[in-house]
This record gives sequence, C-alpha cells and structure tokens, in this order.
Amino acid sequence: MKKIGFLSFGHWTPSPHSQTRSASDSLLQAIDLAVAAEELGVDGAYFRVHHFARQHASPFPLLAAIGARTSRIEIGTGVIDMRYENPLYMAEDAGAADLISGGRLQLGLSRGSPEQVIDGWRHFGHRPPEGGTDADLARAHTEELLQALKGEGFAEPDPRPMFANPPGLLRIEPYSEGLRERIWWGSGSNATAVWAAGLGMNMQSSTLKDDESGEPLHVQQRKQIEAYHEAWRAAGHTRTPRVSVSRSIFPLVDDRDRAYFGRDRDSTDQIGYIDANTRSIFGRSYAAEPDALVKQLAEDEAIAAADTVLLTVPNQLGVDYNAHVLDGILTHVAPELGWR
Repeated sequence: MKKIGFLSFGHWTPSPHSQTRSASDSLLQAIDLAVAAEELGVDGAYFRVHHFARQHASPFPLLAAIGARTSRIEIGTGVIDMRYENPLYMAEDAGAADLISGGRLQLGLSRGSPEQVIDGWRHFGHRPPEGGTDADLARAHTEELLQALKGEGFAEPDPRPMFANPPGLLRIEPYSEGLRERIWWGSGSNATAVWAAGLGMNMQSSTLKDDESGEPLHVQQRKQIEAYHEAWRAAGHTRTPRVSVSRSIFPLVDDRDRAYFGRDRDSTDQIGYIDANTRSIFGRSYAAEPDALVKQLAEDEAIAAADTVLLTVPNQLGVDYNAHVLDGILTHVAPELGWR
C-alpha cells in the first residue's frame, strides 16, 4: 500500500492554449483539483513554491483554503524554498493552516532550486551567515522553524502586556500539536538525506537529483532512501519516518492522452547541470498503455522503497483533464502494482 498524491507547480500563462491564464485561475483551479482528487480517493494535494515566477509562490493561503474545502486529503508542499522564509512568521502561518485543515498539513522544505532572479532571497531581506552559503541560510532557517514548531516558550513576556499572558516564556501562536512530525526535507543528494534524518524530518526525493554514481535515477534514489533510513535509525528516532518520490506518470487510455503524452513513450533519464558546478540527473516520464505502464513502474526501485508517490500534474491542461489522469492511475495502475 502506498499513499498517492499529486504535485502541481501551478504554472499560468496568458496563452490561449492554457487553461490557467492568470494567477487567479491557477489558485482557484488548484483548490478545485484538490476537492476533485479527494473525491477520487487521492491521498494528497501538494504544491511547488517558486518566487518571481508565474507559478505558485505563497503557499499558506492556498493550503488553508484547501483545508477549509476538504476533510480527508493531506495538504502539502514540495517544496518551500527556505532561503526566502522568516521562520517564526512561517511557524505562525503553518500553525494556522494546519489547524484549519484539522492536522492534515505536510510541509516539504528545501534549499530550493535555481530561481528566476539572481539571489532572489536577498530581495526578501535575507543573507547567508558570515562565511556561509545560501544552502547554509536555508538550513539555518529550517532549524529555527523546527525549534519553533516544538511549541516551547522562548520569548520574554512584557511585564505590562495588552492582554493577559500564560505563565512563563511565550511561544509562537497558534501552535498546532503534531505538525513538527509532518515536516519533510526535499533532498537532492545523499548527504542532505542523511542531514534530514538526523533532524527527524521526513524525506521527499523529486524527479531531479545530484548525479552521484552515474546510475539511473531510480537506482540512485533507492540508495538515497536506504542512506536516509540508516541515518534515521542511527539518530535513535522512535517514530517511523515517511519518504516520497515524485514521478510524471500518464496512462494512455484515450485519444487525448495519446495526443498530449504519446510522444513521451520512449522517455529516458537526462543528465544536465542545474548550476555551474552541479551535475544532475533528471528523471524520465512514464507514458504508456496501462499494462505496459504497470510493467515499467514495477521496475522502479525508488518507488518500491518509498511509502508515498507524488504525481506531477500538467495543471495548465485544466481541472477536468488532471482529474482524469489521476483517476486513470487509481483505476488502471495502482491496483495492479499493489498500491491500493
């Protein structure tokens, strides 16, 4: 059994070929897709965060709105770029969204990927620590957020407050119990997977990873997941962690599917550089008739090692088509692979 969620980047463009021609379209359709996905039996609605781009950027209003419109589906991110975040303000937003949803928030965090502008986090008022890098900045913000989510008091109360305070040091409010255990780290390397395990975060592994061995992506991810679990055990955590992998999967069941994704039948992993120094491997898309798709996915070692699969969706094709894709996977693929 696996949890199955969708992952949307929330692209929008004024092109007449797009179903999401404005930011409003993208946001409102994201809510509608989450509602439709819950009705289909999908387990999670996840959203990518990109700044300075025509994509989803401010996740908490969207997550809270979905939480108010749904009752069961997990609501999360994959991922929030922590270079841009004020950890304490983020703890407030996350606590509120989690309470609105009844404790269904699953927050994926990370250093982020190359962005639309140079050092965009500087425009948000953030700087790396002295002698550090932007990756150090992201990890420092993450550790501060994790500390705040413990719900422990740390701020000295004013002796003459406007409203009465509880005794002792004050914590960030609203506090949502259990949210700390539903924080994930988007790991692009084996080293960051080990770091995330040490801090007791769940792990997300995307369709993009540092190429550390020259092996296919799914093999490298399976080894990454094994390193993560080993580090988790070594850290002495008592709960069972969760691990997700992201995949682009399209069952070809009608002419629309074949028109949109039939050309991806022979897709393979690709090698490229996300910056001047980082060689990366980009995962293939899976597109085939359901019986062929089942055979291909059964050989994916990372999917076998993970407990959650996040399906990247082409949100610009509209809510109805994306619901059709999700239904095709739940109906024709998941049962045959033992995911359901």
